[in-house]
Amino acid sequence: MSDDFTPEQKRYLEGFMSGMQSARTARGLGPLGGGATPTAAPSGPDREHLEAQARTVAAGGKLAEQEKWKAAEHPFDAYARFKQQAGAGIYPKPDDNFRWRYHGLFYVAPAQNSYMCRLRIPNGILTSWQFEGVADLAERLGGGYSHVTTRANLQVREIRAENGPAFLEGLVDLGLTAKGSGADNIRNVTGSATAGIDPLELLDTRPHARAWHHHILNDRSLYGLPRKFNVAFDGAGSIATLEDTNDIGFQAVEVLDGASFEGQPVAPGIWYRLALGGITGHKDLARDTGVVVAPADAIAVSDAILRVFIANGDRTDRNRSRLKYVLDAWGFERFLAAVEERMGRRLIRVETAFVAPRPVYDRLAHVGVHRQLQPGLNWVGVALPVGKLTVAQMRVIAAVARQCGDGDIRLTVWQNLLISGVPDAKVEDVLAHLQAAGLSAETSILRAGLIACTGATGCKFAGAYTKEDALAIAAHCEPRITLDQPVNIHLTGCHNSCAQHYIGDLGLIGAKVPVGDEGDTVPGYHVFVGGGFGVEGGIGREFRTNVKAEEAPALVEAILRTWQLHRAAPDESFVAFARRHEIAALNALVTQTGDAA
Repeated sequence: MSDDFTPEQKRYLEGFMSGMQSARTARGLGPLGGGATPTAAPSGPDREHLEAQARTVAAGGKLAEQEKWKAAEHPFDAYARFKQQAGAGIYPKPDDNFRWRYHGLFYVAPAQNSYMCRLRIPNGILTSWQFEGVADLAERLGGGYSHVTTRANLQVREIRAENGPAFLEGLVDLGLTAKGSGADNIRNVTGSATAGIDPLELLDTRPHARAWHHHILNDRSLYGLPRKFNVAFDGAGSIATLEDTNDIGFQAVEVLDGASFEGQPVAPGIWYRLALGGITGHKDLARDTGVVVAPADAIAVSDAILRVFIANGDRTDRNRSRLKYVLDAWGFERFLAAVEERMGRRLIRVETAFVAPRPVYDRLAHVGVHRQLQPGLNWVGVALPVGKLTVAQMRVIAAVARQCGDGDIRLTVWQNLLISGVPDAKVEDVLAHLQAAGLSAETSILRAGLIACTGATGCKFAGAYTKEDALAIAAHCEPRITLDQPVNIHLTGCHNSCAQHYIGDLGLIGAKVPVGDEGDTVPGYHVFVGGGFGVEGGIGREFRTNVKAEEAPALVEAILRTWQLHRAAPDESFVAFARRHEIAALNALVTQTGDAA
C-alpha cells in the first residue's frame, strides 16, 4: 500500500475498497483496480481519486453520494450500459444521470423530458463544416436549435434517450467531442475570442487552450475531481475572456526589464500571470498569486494544480468542494508550496511594479465589424438573441464563414460568435446574408451586454424564465432609454450562476417570489448592482429581493435612468456610479426616479 497511509488508515482503506467492490458486485461489475483483489490498494488511472476518498473515510468523513457513484462504477466504464438504456428508450436514474454527464449528456427533466448535450470546443473556435455538422445533428437528433454558452461553447437540447449515443458519436465523426463537459470534470477550455487576429493582444491563446484540451482528453486521472473545474487563457485582446471567474485564470502580461526572483533576473517579455480560485456563484473572483508562468509551461503548472486539488478537495460537502475552499482553508502560499513540491521546482514570482498594465477591453468588440491584425481583413461579431440559433441560421453562418471568411467560427463568452478573416470587399456581403437569416452584426448597447442562462425553460433548478425575461427587459427598455455606455445585464436562473450574475453591472438571480397568504409563489428575481470583471473586478451587492419577473423590466429601466440622471460626470460608468452609493441611498434614488416616471 501507499506510504502515504498510516497502518490505521490502511485498515480503513481496505474496508472502504471492500465496500466499493460490494457496490460494483451488486451491479455485476468486476473488481476495482483492473483486476486487483477487493482489499488491495487502488491502482490505475483512478488511484489518486480513490486514495483521496479513502483518506476522507479514514478521517471520519462521509462521502457525498456523487463520490460513492464514481467509486462504484466509473462513468467511462459504463458506456455499454448507457447504450443499452438508450436502445430501450430509458432515461437515467440520478446515479446514471450523473455518470452520463461525463459523456456530455444531461437529463434535464422535469424542465424537458430529454437530454441536453454540451460540447467541448477549445478556445471556442470550430470550423464552418463542424458548425454545419452540429446543425445537422441538432436537426436530426435534437430540437433544431443550439445555444451559445458563457464558456464559448455550444449546447444542443431536446435529444431523446434513444438518440443520445448517435449524437455523441456524430460529434466524434465531426472531430468534436462532449467528453467531460459535465459533472466533476474540467469544463470547456476558454481562450481569447480574437486570438491570433487581434491588433491589441499580447499573446495568441489558441495553442495553449488546445494543448490543455488534449491533455485533459488523454488522461483519465484528470476526470472525477472533487467538483467541476474551470480554466481560461486570456491573451489581453479586445474581448474579455472572463478568466477571473475561473478556478485557474492565465492572464497574459508584459514583464518589464529589471524584474527578479530570488536574486535571479526574470526575462522581460510576455508571460502568463496566474490567478486562482474564481467561482462567482460563491462570490469570489480569481485572485492574483504573484506567480508568472512562461506560456510553454502553462500545461505543466495546470496539471500540478489539479493534482493538489484532487488530493485535497472536499469530497463530503458539495457546497464546499471547489478549489476556492482549499485556498480559503490553506492560504495561497501553502497551496503554491504544495504545487511546487509536486513540480519539483519553484514557481517564479514577480512584483506588480514590474508588470505592465494590461490593455483595456473594448466591451463592444464582440459585435459589429472590427479590423484584424492582418491588413485588409476583419472579424464580424454576430449579435445573437441571448445566445440562441436555429439550425437554418447555423447553416447560413457556416456558409458565410466558408465563402466570405477564413472558415473559422469563434464563439465568445458573451453568448455570440465572430466570423473571422473577412476581406474588406466582402463585409457588405456578410452583413446582407446575416440580415436575410434574421441576424445582424448590429445591436443596441443594451442587448450587446445582455446575458442569460437557459432558465426554467430547460433547467429544473431555475427560479425564472431567464432568456424570455432578458428579451422582455430589452423590449421594454430600448424604446424608453438610450444608453451611451456599455452596461452588462446578467440573468441567471439559480445559485449555480451559469450566467454569472454577480459580475454584471446589473445581475438578476431567479427566485420563487411569495405572493398572497397561501404560500404561493411566482417566478422572479433578486437584483444585484455594481459587479464587474477585469480591472473593474468585483462582486455585485444585493439591491432588491423578490422582484416579480413581470416587474423586472420597469425596475431595470428605473435603475438605468437613475444612473443617467445622477452621474457625477457624463462619462461615469454604471459600476462606478453604483459603487459610490450605499444600497439604501441608491434604492431611494431609484424609487424616486420610478415614481417620477
